[in-house]
Amino acid sequence: MPTLILSKNEMRGLLSMPEVIEVVEEAFRDWTQGKGNMPPKAYLSVDQGDFRAMPVYLPGVAGLKWVNVHTANLSRGLPTVMAVWIHNDPETGYPLAVMDATDITAYRTGATAAIASKYLARQDSHTLGIIGAGRQAYTQIQAHAELFEIHRINVFDLSETTAEKLMQSFPEYSPRKSTLEEATTSDIVCTLTPSREALLKKEWVQPGTHINAIGADAEGKEELEPSILKEAMVVVDDIRQAAAAGEINMPITRGQFTVDNVYATLGDIVTGKKQGRIDPEAISVFDSTGVAIEDAAVARLVYEKARHAGTYQSLDLVDG
Repeated sequence: MPTLILSKNEMRGLLSMPEVIEVVEEAFRDWTQGKGNMPPKAYLSVDQGDFRAMPVYLPGVAGLKWVNVHTANLSRGLPTVMAVWIHNDPETGYPLAVMDATDITAYRTGATAAIASKYLARQDSHTLGIIGAGRQAYTQIQAHAELFEIHRINVFDLSETTAEKLMQSFPEYSPRKSTLEEATTSDIVCTLTPSREALLKKEWVQPGTHINAIGADAEGKEELEPSILKEAMVVVDDIRQAAAAGEINMPITRGQFTVDNVYATLGDIVTGKKQGRIDPEAISVFDSTGVAIEDAAVARLVYEKARHAGTYQSLDLVDG
């Protein structure tokens, strides 16, 4: 049985945001119901960035994502985040596929945030604040547009060129270049920066706002003032990862927040163990560290589509 080899260009033809949203939500449901196994993400720090190893099992798939974050890569003409997924048959261990996972990472992160917004944001949310207009901003907009009627996007980025490029890509949503404060006053706010100090101030956050805190995905990173978290309904993707490397990691280190202050996991919300938004005036925060069940669900989807197509390259990595 040959191993499929799927390049970045081929992956783009196999990824569909509506399908990704569907399988990622189902992955959170399965995992929360005990139908999977996901050890904590392992970090490997190097001088210019870090690598993360993300093993996981879900029904029908076992795999590993090897992903880097190198913030200086843009000056080298390379993506900040690059990833490879190894896709195995859980019954035999056979390597079914090796695929580029850079776009999987972008799509599943956007999808997960939109799923969180589905349960935690006001249903009449029409404005989307994008703080950090890099690669991840595109899939945040694509995913939220699937679930919400977006009237306007408020974009903030330190680079005017980067902000302009993003806005030109989504003219249908009346994009507006905004200050950090203006972007924060949106109905749904997505923070997508590598910041290691709080950017969003509590005084800017309006009642009823939902925040997807996505940029803080490693120890030492944070984007929100801790006072926002103390007053918000905080939901995390995985409590272990969030406490060690998510938005709540630095407030916990400083004694400004504890894991007991976390309202629920996203899986708890999706499965109905905990209720989502009740109070239209409440502030909610989703702490997204990125979990491997998301990657596994999307990779399984992509593999099945590619296998049935029968037109993709393969190699005999293992002698039969």
